[in-house]
Amino acid sequence: MATARPTHDRAYRAIWRWHFYAGLIVAPFLLILAVTGAIYLFNDEIDDALYPQLRFVAAHQQQAPPSRMIAAALAAHPGAATRIDLPAAGNRAAVVFVTPDRGDPVRVAVDPGTARVLGATVYDATLIGFAEAVHGSLTLGTVGDRIVELAACWAIVLIATGLYLWWPRGRGGRGLAGILYPRLARGGRAFWRDLHAVTGLWSVALIAFLLLTGLPWAGVQGDLLNRGTALLGIGYPAADRTRSGPAPAAAVPMRTALGAVPWTMELAPMPASRPAVDDAADHAGHVGHAMPAAGYDDAAVVASDGIAATLSRRHGLAGGYRLFLPDGPTGVFTASTYPDRPQGQRTLSFDRWSGDLIRAVGYRDYGWAAKAIELGVQLHMGNYFGLANQVVMLATCIAIVMLVVSGIAMWWKRRPAGRLAAPARMPDARIGGAIAILVVAGMLFPLLGLSLLVIVIVDRCALFCMWGDPRSEAGA
Repeated sequence: MATARPTHDRAYRAIWRWHFYAGLIVAPFLLILAVTGAIYLFNDEIDDALYPQLRFVAAHQQQAPPSRMIAAALAAHPGAATRIDLPAAGNRAAVVFVTPDRGDPVRVAVDPGTARVLGATVYDATLIGFAEAVHGSLTLGTVGDRIVELAACWAIVLIATGLYLWWPRGRGGRGLAGILYPRLARGGRAFWRDLHAVTGLWSVALIAFLLLTGLPWAGVQGDLLNRGTALLGIGYPAADRTRSGPAPAAAVPMRTALGAVPWTMELAPMPASRPAVDDAADHAGHVGHAMPAAGYDDAAVVASDGIAATLSRRHGLAGGYRLFLPDGPTGVFTASTYPDRPQGQRTLSFDRWSGDLIRAVGYRDYGWAAKAIELGVQLHMGNYFGLANQVVMLATCIAIVMLVVSGIAMWWKRRPAGRLAAPARMPDARIGGAIAILVVAGMLFPLLGLSLLVIVIVDRCALFCMWGDPRSEAGA
């Protein structure tokens, strides 16, 4: 027994060191993700409160054809129309997406009953648009996306190391105080330690769920997951890749072409129309000029009425879907439903010239892994169970904020002035099991694995070059 305690102490402090540095680096990003995620949970409610004049209309018996609404939007904001969202409810506005001749893309609200333009917003300049951009990429594009993904991966390491540190050991019958509930009467670092540990315990499952269901959106992990599930036949239905109609030799993914499609369809190849020679010549404009973009393509705007009629008559879709306009002579009309419950997801593509259905894929066609991921995505966004879902996810975001604040407070109170006060390095700690788990995690999450490799190299170089006593940062 004489050697058991020192061995345990060395392992504990080694794990604590990993937890400390991971938390110190990841904490700011987790705080940002929690706050922006909490805002986006209530995106519809917030937009309804801030822009009621753009969101609500008087109930109407009949809806104006899409072409009239698109034409009205383009008259108010000249440019290229790429998409129109037709509402599911009779008291909601339609939204036309326009890339104007000058300036940022706008979303033009139109009254479906009268085709009257209600106003427009630049999405990225709204609170919800800004929160979404920060949540996804910190507004830094691809670099920001990778930072967010790396933070999410390291947050999983924080969970694993945090559970190890929380596990009650050697308490000598002192009860469950500080384990299952905080000792609020205690002050100083003990109070913050209890708050951190207990909050983490009761929220750990939900935080892990948020992290894992958010990774499918990540640039590296999401693409690997999408391609992997499709390759194994448990994601995007492989059969639909062979009956998608004609496609260009270098067909682009639907995510690249359209921007907003269900996760399962993001990497599916974009289908193409078969333009008849006469049609292509008639609509291509002057000889030697390519087909203009959708907003200037009168034929596509007019044809949207026929597609809407087909969707209503043959596919039971009178509203509640996004209709993407074709881009160029081989472009297609794509209608996509994205309800709060993924069981209602449908993506239908139509030939722009003939109006024929080229491809139809719905939730029932997905593989089991894709179905599970789509379900997780809707739970992540607080959609599936309505208000109850939003409240649970909001509580999880609040728990993340509490963990970050209490963790920083603990560190600050134990930190001697002017020193980092990191836990001491334990080169002889027996943590082979923990290292094996990290290696496996690094294989499952490539960015995590790459960052681990970088950390190990830097740590070895620092030790080899003797940049100072590794125990000198220990603090007290």
